[in-house]
Formats: sequence, C-alpha cells, structure tokens
Amino acid sequence: AMGEQACQLARAVNYQSAGTVEFLVDSQSNFYFLEMNTRLQVEHPITECITGVDIVQEMLRVAAGHPLSYTQTDIPIKGWAVECRVYAEDPVRYLPSIGLLTKYIEPPVSGNTPDTGVRCDSGIVEGSSISIHYDPMISKVRVYYWAPN
Repeated sequence: AMGEQACQLARAVNYQSAGTVEFLVDSQSNFYFLEMNTRLQVEHPITECITGVDIVQEMLRVAAGHPLSYTQTDIPIKGWAVECRVYAEDPVRYLPSIGLLTKYIEPPVSGNTPDTGVRCDSGIVEGSSISIHYDPMISKVRVYYWAPN
C-alpha cells in the first residue's frame, strides 16, 4: 500500500526520475506522507544492495530520454543492508576532529559474492587532511546479504 501511494504521487506530478517518498508509520501500521525528495538520496546504495538495480544508471538513462529498464514489479526486494558512516569527529562536542589522517584501512571487499558483500565509498586515503571547512565524514561502509526467495 505504501509503495503504491508513492507511485501514485509520482504519477500525479508527472515525476519520471529517481526520488524518495517518505512516510511516518505509527504503532498500528498506519502511514502518513512526510515528504518527497526529487533527487537521489545519499542512502541510495542501500536500495541498490537489496534490489540489484543501479539507480544512478537508471537516472542517467531517463535523463537521456530512454524509458526505465524496469517496472516496479520487476524489482525484487531481497535481503538486508546496513550503512555505517565513519566520521573524523569529536564524539563529545560533535565537531570535526581536524588534522592529518595518520591511519586508514578500508574493510576488505575481496570476499564479496553476488549475494553478500561490503561496499565502502570514501574520498580519502591515509595521509589525507581532515579540515574544519568540510563535513568530517570520511567514508560510508555498507554490508549486505541478498536472501534467497
């Protein structure tokens, strides 16, 4: 029901790209519209992990005038994914912990299979500088498991 409501909203405004419709759900499983984000969410890799759909590729196809490669019924939701954000941040004051990143090791991804894995997105390397002028997030790490039927 919630997914259908999100699709109806997108159709009502003739929206034809990636976006997110957010709802609040109460303790009786009633849901209430919160907002629609007409852009790619930073958490989109979680959706990619549990559906196998490359959302960025689909957005680019639509922007180039091509139809979506999938219908909603073509997209499975299988398994689980968790995202962790790694920050260079003072945990007491919630301020950037600035300076030189002296040690940085990303989790290994060599054991990934089509059904399980680790995805790490970062823009830093050991020796990078953490500045007060930018967000102190240094990486996003996702783990996922694609469950069988």
